[in-house]
Amino acid sequence: MLAVLAIRALDLGATPDVAALVVAVFGVGSLLSSLPSGTAVARLGERRALVVAGLIDAAAMVVGWRTESLVALAITALLSGATWSVYLLARQSFLIDVVPIDRRARAMSLLGGSHRLGMLIGPLLGAAVIHRFGLAAVFALAAVASLLAALASALIPDVPASRDVEPTHLSQVLRRHRHTLVTVGSAVLIISGTRQIRMLVVPLWAHHIGLSAAAASLLLGIAAAVDLALFYPSGWIMDTFGRTGVATACVAVLGAGVAGVPLTQTFAALLVVALFMAVGNGLASGIVMTLGADNAPTVGRAQFLGAWRLCSDVGNSGGPAGVSALVAALPLGVACLATGAATVASAGWVAWWVSRSERRRRARLAAA
Repeated sequence: MLAVLAIRALDLGATPDVAALVVAVFGVGSLLSSLPSGTAVARLGERRALVVAGLIDAAAMVVGWRTESLVALAITALLSGATWSVYLLARQSFLIDVVPIDRRARAMSLLGGSHRLGMLIGPLLGAAVIHRFGLAAVFALAAVASLLAALASALIPDVPASRDVEPTHLSQVLRRHRHTLVTVGSAVLIISGTRQIRMLVVPLWAHHIGLSAAAASLLLGIAAAVDLALFYPSGWIMDTFGRTGVATACVAVLGAGVAGVPLTQTFAALLVVALFMAVGNGLASGIVMTLGADNAPTVGRAQFLGAWRLCSDVGNSGGPAGVSALVAALPLGVACLATGAATVASAGWVAWWVSRSERRRRARLAAA
């Protein structure tokens, strides 16, 4: 659905800027629902939250399939973004209960890998559906996928709760854990923002040096395949050697890659840089969810993970927004160099706070 949302908006008569706004509404829905999602999961429980989110998203996709209104399409995107936030949070919280702590990073990396695989398969299935039934039918396909997700969630066995189920208000959780959210949460914001910057800068530079849309798409596809292939090794490295090196290397490598983009003038050179960044990103698959699981309390866990999700969403939105502001004021190459240098410098901040989180995790393991 996301791959064709802008095209669907254009098909309904939107101008390019309005189509971009419709796409942005999905992220707005996710961002605005981050904190409420935690409360919803705490009240419903993980399994029921997954089922409800799948059913609401399926209904939203049916609206997107049948509507001829831009406003209704934007509402579809908003609801889908909100349910996606619930889904991410609930599945992460569920895995914290059912996965042994010494394999937590591998579980979170596999969870991240499943998302990457879905983002690869979804557009391929969508292309086949568009060819046969037309553009709007992609939303019908998305509705079926959401229903299947709800069904799969309904079949998940309940497990005994491993945490205190004492009712906890969101405000209490935020006050109690504000230091962790501000410090380690800021590191997560940097990681998330850096990842999104990569996805903005590479296509922009490809267009800048005259590559065709097909060539740029091929370049990104090759990089995505490398990224996907590394999600399990990522989890093993984190479980074996800890989180600090992975988180720091992710930010440093992506920052260096962004700074190196202006040095490329051909498809081959840009591909090398894109692959370099894909390795850095792929080896940190699941790092945000893993750090969230490491720092989540037993009481008020869902609400805490909602706040954690908010940190990630702010990074996802703020990173590209910051680059866009730089590009508006500076030549693209200079903006890339400035962004890359600032990102590499921020790797020190990430290392500082993630290492402290790591020490607390190891102390808890030793005491268990």
